[in-house]
Amino acid sequence: MNVMLLGAPGAGKGTQAAKIIEAYGLPHISTGDILRKAVADQTPLGIEAKRYMDAGELVPDSVVIGLVKERLSQPDTDVGFILDGFPRTVVQADALGEVLVELGKELTAVVSIDVDKQSLIARLTARRTCGACGAIFNVIVRPELLDGVCPTCGGALNQRDDDTVETVTNRLNVYERSTAPLIDYYAEKGVLRHVDGNQDVGDVWTAVDSILKG
Repeated sequence: MNVMLLGAPGAGKGTQAAKIIEAYGLPHISTGDILRKAVADQTPLGIEAKRYMDAGELVPDSVVIGLVKERLSQPDTDVGFILDGFPRTVVQADALGEVLVELGKELTAVVSIDVDKQSLIARLTARRTCGACGAIFNVIVRPELLDGVCPTCGGALNQRDDDTVETVTNRLNVYERSTAPLIDYYAEKGVLRHVDGNQDVGDVWTAVDSILKG
């Protein structure tokens, strides 16, 4: 079972990925984790990636794709995998397709968790962090914390700069421009499945699990 999750920031991909991993025992293929490990291990691709990172530049697609290919070549992916954070663009999706063909693998399902933009903004701007103890809360789940007082230590709860409506809206616009086209891309390939992400987390998982069970 080779699975990819699509969805905007705040759609709940991380939560559903964790549930898939727990239920099916699939290795979690995260480009962030792969990149950090390659740099730490000083592999040839890791060394190349570090040069770009040290210069404050984006790691090129060719390097990221090379790292993904190395990871997908490892024996634990023979039982399947779940892709997280890759691909982000149609160009990367094309490259991934070539890698999968070369490795004799194919995507079983691409699950798109769909949440309307206003709900995403509400979710992403609801996070509050205690300036004293560092605890993190969500004021949608716990609206009583809108008074700004940490229930753990009594410190002040603050909203991070990257959780403001303006910043969150910009992140969602970037997603729509670069990543949302993947929905059409995989729909044309016949592997895309939609899930209503506006539901309760448990109901979203029931829908995802049903898709994976076929």
